[in-house]
Amino acid sequence: MSAVNPFTFSAAFITFFSVVGPPKVLLSFAGLAQVHPIRQLRTIALLSSGAAVLVGLVAGITAPWLLDLFHISTPALQLAGGVIFFIYAVGLVLGVHLGSDGTHQDTPDTVSGLRELLMPYVVSPLAMTAVLIEAAAREGVGWRATAVGAYVTVIALDLVCVLLLARLLRRTHHGTIELFGRLLGLLLAAVGVDLFLDGLSELGVPGLDRH
Repeated sequence: MSAVNPFTFSAAFITFFSVVGPPKVLLSFAGLAQVHPIRQLRTIALLSSGAAVLVGLVAGITAPWLLDLFHISTPALQLAGGVIFFIYAVGLVLGVHLGSDGTHQDTPDTVSGLRELLMPYVVSPLAMTAVLIEAAAREGVGWRATAVGAYVTVIALDLVCVLLLARLLRRTHHGTIELFGRLLGLLLAAVGVDLFLDGLSELGVPGLDRH
């Protein structure tokens, strides 16, 4: 089998799209768009996307060594990832913004915008957990390159969406942002549960044969 299989790339792409794709990232940027000028918002998008790619590349390529260093098994990572996804999703559904104080400065600048995006986007626990899980799912540099490629593709898609929709995000009502955030939370909750069940299945729990 080829190391870069379009079906495995598609599976990784869908995983990353679910946890750090345009629906989630646009919600993160929509809050900033209310107080940042368009040009500044685009600068923040470019810088944060570059940082997200850099962190994702390092995490994806070094995933096996990171897991070995901390003595973490793949099932344990799946269980922890499922819990993280679910907790974050419940926060979205209930309107609780985890990883952010939900406030904006009166005189916003590029640095403050990047700081607000640090946890929800640049080093998102959801995204980094997904990168580690996908990169460690199979052996070989080829698969890790495929997983990282899928992640970078999603980040590039996020950036394009933000750049194209920056003006629309600035005009989006806060209530609309909250509504879409809660709908996204329902989807992420399902992803978290499914990932948790995958971890239990890997551990050999009876009745959870998901292969």
